[in-house]
Amino acid sequence: MGEARRRLKAARGAVAEIAGLEVPAGKVPVLWDRRAAATPLGQLPYFIEFLHISGLWQRWVDECPLEYTSPNAPGKQDVLGTWLLSILSGHRRRAHVTALRNDGVNPGMLGMQRVLSEDALRRGLKHPAEREAATAAWMERHLRESAWGLLSAGDWILDVDATVKPLYGHQDQK
Repeated sequence: MGEARRRLKAARGAVAEIAGLEVPAGKVPVLWDRRAAATPLGQLPYFIEFLHISGLWQRWVDECPLEYTSPNAPGKQDVLGTWLLSILSGHRRRAHVTALRNDGVNPGMLGMQRVLSEDALRRGLKHPAEREAATAAWMERHLRESAWGLLSAGDWILDVDATVKPLYGHQDQK
């Protein structure tokens, strides 16, 4: 077998599947490569598809009590999408949202027009006292809808740590 055929066979073997995912932005092809390095957001397209197909994402956006009066204001989808992507990326501060600005794939899958800056996100999440009760009720209702069935089903363990931890130094031998 020649070198070219060997490389072609290896490349075909590396691809496990090509899936077409249905997301708010439309149908998106996802190529799964077994040889590619792990990424913390590698499963995000599948989660976005779940949010879209279940209707959770659109209901969350439509029922959000966030309101703007300026014609230059960002849409609710951009505010909530930036917030969601930042949380799923493990950001602990609003300043970390800047790292998402270079992501050209995931925001588009959520149907976002743009990723907001940390200042725009902060202004979007500020709410006057009269909207505070409505915002709390909105969040509680959607959390209950999406998670209560699982949480009330009985005993369970949630393990969401999908990271690879390199260990250095001497390890205990057991």
